Amino acid sequence: MPPKSNLMLTYALLVFIWSTTPLAIVWSVEDLHPMWALAIRFFLALPLALVLLWLFKTRLPLDRVSLHSYLAGACSFIGSQIFTYWSTDYLSSGIIALMFGLAPLISGLIGRFVFQMQLSLNQWLGMGIALTGLSVICLGDADQHIQPIGIVIALVGVLVYCVSMFWVKKINAPIDPMAQAAGSIGLSVVFSIGMLPFIWQYAPTAMPHAKSLFGLVYAVIMASLIAMFCYFKLVQKIKPTTLSLTTVLTPMLALLVGVLLNNEKLPLIALVGVVILLFGLVVYFAKEIKASYKARL
Repeated sequence: MPPKSNLMLTYALLVFIWSTTPLAIVWSVEDLHPMWALAIRFFLALPLALVLLWLFKTRLPLDRVSLHSYLAGACSFIGSQIFTYWSTDYLSSGIIALMFGLAPLISGLIGRFVFQMQLSLNQWLGMGIALTGLSVICLGDADQHIQPIGIVIALVGVLVYCVSMFWVKKINAPIDPMAQAAGSIGLSVVFSIGMLPFIWQYAPTAMPHAKSLFGLVYAVIMASLIAMFCYFKLVQKIKPTTLSLTTVLTPMLALLVGVLLNNEKLPLIALVGVVILLFGLVVYFAKEIKASYKARL
């Protein structure tokens, strides 16, 4: 297969996985307590990650700097996902994906006010439009599984995710991406074990139904492992601006997946908010979209 076609398929697969993972999370908690579903996800992902390290003959360094980097990465894994799984009680899968679509905007604010990075006028405008859309979404009907408390919880998860990425970048440890992921998953397992005494009363007493099992396995294999390989392959092969456009595509597809596969419905006011928010993302990425379009000509 030509390299360009290979990259296009990898890009499409990554967008597909990121678009369907929120629904997999929602399904996995139907028969499991959210924190148990999260813990089991990491318990299953760790041995698979270690097997992949062995197959690809990738070393897992355990020096102080590497362990620090694993800790920073674990904040993105379990630190962020605790809030994501918690938010499933209040939000549909499509809205959860939409909240993570705001990650570049939150990263932009962190970069501006913590690292004194400059933001362009269209980025500030895009943020303002997206914030307006988010405010409108909060007016949605709680009966349709869109509750403001869930939006706040999900946004905290996105914030932790963004802080984790800056933290990993600041450490800048010379670690292979697969080793970074495996080490972070390993520390996430340690934190999950520490969490067990607090959720033991909610331990599963019966085998979950097929839908929950499918969601759990999908989150382990597709979201925790295959998406990781796709992402790091694309980081090495394409421009960061092109990769960042997945943020615009993923929420739209996730909303569609939720409607088609999980019978999720959006009240009109929330739908208007979604459109405004997505428009804000397009404005925020206007420069990148234009550059990507020119590159194809």
